[in-house]
Amino acid sequence: MPYADLVLEGGGVKGIAFVGAIEVLQERGYEFRRVAGTSAGAIVGTLVAAGYSAGELVSIMRSVDYRKFQDGDFMDRFAFGKALGLLFEQGIYDGNYLEEWLNEHLAQRGKRTFADFEYNDDERPLPPDKQYSLVVMASDISHGRLSRLPWQYDRYGRDRGTQQVADAVRASMSIPFFYTPVQWNTTGGEKSWLVDGGLLSNFPIDVFDAPGGTEPRWPTLGIKLSAKPDAAQGNVNKITNTISMGKAILNTLTGFYDRIHLDDPGVVARTIFVDTGKIKATDFDLSPADQDMLYKNGRAAATKFLDGTDTRPPWNFSKYIATYRT
Repeated sequence: MPYADLVLEGGGVKGIAFVGAIEVLQERGYEFRRVAGTSAGAIVGTLVAAGYSAGELVSIMRSVDYRKFQDGDFMDRFAFGKALGLLFEQGIYDGNYLEEWLNEHLAQRGKRTFADFEYNDDERPLPPDKQYSLVVMASDISHGRLSRLPWQYDRYGRDRGTQQVADAVRASMSIPFFYTPVQWNTTGGEKSWLVDGGLLSNFPIDVFDAPGGTEPRWPTLGIKLSAKPDAAQGNVNKITNTISMGKAILNTLTGFYDRIHLDDPGVVARTIFVDTGKIKATDFDLSPADQDMLYKNGRAAATKFLDGTDTRPPWNFSKYIATYRT
């Protein structure tokens, strides 16, 4: 059975496309040792690391009412209430439903804290702060830095093992202006505001890479919910108000970083690119037809990655090592 580490990009409601791609990988025998993700990638990645099969994930993701992720009080349904949320809570929606939903599914696997995701490699022991099978990305905008959780809980004076996984995922999916930021104190008593990890690392493909000069024993495979950079340059962010301006800023930040990151052919070679059409990360009124399209496109993308196409050879780990890690 081939092993792999798995990295999932942020993508909001488009996350069901991950499930289609993961299903193909599992059908081909892949077993995931460690999983990392940002935002929607953190949500799906957490369920994968908790032991859910792709078949189970298909059922879970198809049953989600994405509109419930727009949670808040009655006033949040109206423009005035949204404005108040932005003014006083720095976000329109609370994000509490996500935590409750994720905790419920984790409980079904007997998992809750990062202690339930402990992992170590007997052949290549990991440092204590990295002995976990799940890593979630959040952006600490107070200090302008990426927080890889649970690796960097020490910044906030928190014991890694006792922290609830859903809390970390809640921080990772806090899209600026949409969700109220998560606030934690640092060890020095300073307040830190954490938002969507995509601001600083929407596609952390290198998070599990072996140090330079060390040959990896299995690959880190990435799944990206967008086309390659040269196919996305024509996208336009329509701006009509403060909310759409915030979305445009977020799209520009993450998109620009990813285009630079994907100039590396070694990254492209181990990445499954899923065409998600015109669906945006915040399209909470996702129709069943759109969900089906995303799922099928995920399956198709993973199949093309593994089997190759007229323009791309089949995935071959040995060839990858010889080309990019020698």
